[in-house]
Amino acid sequence: MKFNVKRLVESDYETLCKWWKWWRWSPPPLTFLPETGFMVVKENIEIAACYVYLTNSKAALLEWVVSNPEYKEKDRKEALKFLIQIVEEILKQKGFIHVMTMGRNSSLLKIHKELGWIIDPTPSHEIIKNL
Repeated sequence: MKFNVKRLVESDYETLCKWWKWWRWSPPPLTFLPETGFMVVKENIEIAACYVYLTNSKAALLEWVVSNPEYKEKDRKEALKFLIQIVEEILKQKGFIHVMTMGRNSSLLKIHKELGWIIDPTPSHEIIKNL
């Protein structure tokens, strides 16, 4: 069966927090997340999700990519690729010409590289200040 994509809604946040915690990531506060988010679903099983920060430039930020740790099927990687490719297509349709992300997870880095993303070899850090 092929994958479907749904828009994230606020009630998905609890599920995503569980996933982030399982992967040893600190969940971002709900107030930190944009309204634009997507989730890959297959046969009513939620597989992976991400958020997209839209800007007033021609660039967007793809962030908080996370997958369901309980989903063990062989097509897990394909689901993540599908999610990223759907986001790329949506952004193109909206007139964006650049998309970037930050990450350190080797599996996600590999997927991005396979999809033609440029990987900066120098690690960087997220720098955040709560106002």
